[in-house]
Amino acid sequence: MAEKLPMIHRSTFLLPPETTATVTGTLPTTHALIILNQRLPKFSPLLWEHAKVRVCADGGANRLFDNMPELFHDEHDDVSVIRQRYKPDVIKGDMDSIRPDVLNFYRNLGTEIVDNSSDQDTTDLHKCITYVLDLMSDDEKSNLCILVAGALGGRFDHEMGNVNTLCRFSTTRIVLLSNDCLIQLLPSTRHHEINVLSSVEGPHCGLIPIGTPSGSSTTTGLEWNLDNMEMRFGGLVSTSNIVKGETVTVRSDSDLLWTISLKKQTCS
Repeated sequence: MAEKLPMIHRSTFLLPPETTATVTGTLPTTHALIILNQRLPKFSPLLWEHAKVRVCADGGANRLFDNMPELFHDEHDDVSVIRQRYKPDVIKGDMDSIRPDVLNFYRNLGTEIVDNSSDQDTTDLHKCITYVLDLMSDDEKSNLCILVAGALGGRFDHEMGNVNTLCRFSTTRIVLLSNDCLIQLLPSTRHHEINVLSSVEGPHCGLIPIGTPSGSSTTTGLEWNLDNMEMRFGGLVSTSNIVKGETVTVRSDSDLLWTISLKKQTCS
């Protein structure tokens, strides 16, 4: 059987763009930002800087409109200037949550409005990911990372729907983000090397089997490493683990969710 190819993960989107080249030492990642209908993380302006395309999922436009100016309370720019500066490229969804005043504001600024109210079989996040993938060239897709702000918090069924979307797009690198943590899928088709940026993330982390139990998972770089361990709900799940070094490796025979805590940050 052929050796699985490694996949390298780095949270450079949490660093100023001008510093990422020295951190990665590799080809730049193409980032896209999707904003959902939960309070924006305090580092959202940083995510915005990294993104090539910015998409609001329906009521996510309300959050951008309301929350983004609040992140600049120390600046002298008035609210309207900040709102015009952070104009999404697209608002997409079934349009059942966005306020009329917000919709008209961004439409007048030239934001594309895509109404998918006829499609009730997929979530707004699913619709937005499909939009991003259709927009990208094959070269961009090969190094694409989709950042999802406001993906955690609020209703539990919405959170689980977002996690399910990770599984539905398992070949695309997607990161769910809140103020407190990030979550991403580690597909079993690859081995994984996670380069931990200790200035912005950690030390608390977890590995959670998703979809099916893991018959064998092995890690390095954690306080409590897994050594060919079985993980399943109702049995062992690696929560409240601790990152011990700059690199964590993960090998598993099933898909796992990787989560790591984020350190308190601001937009400045």
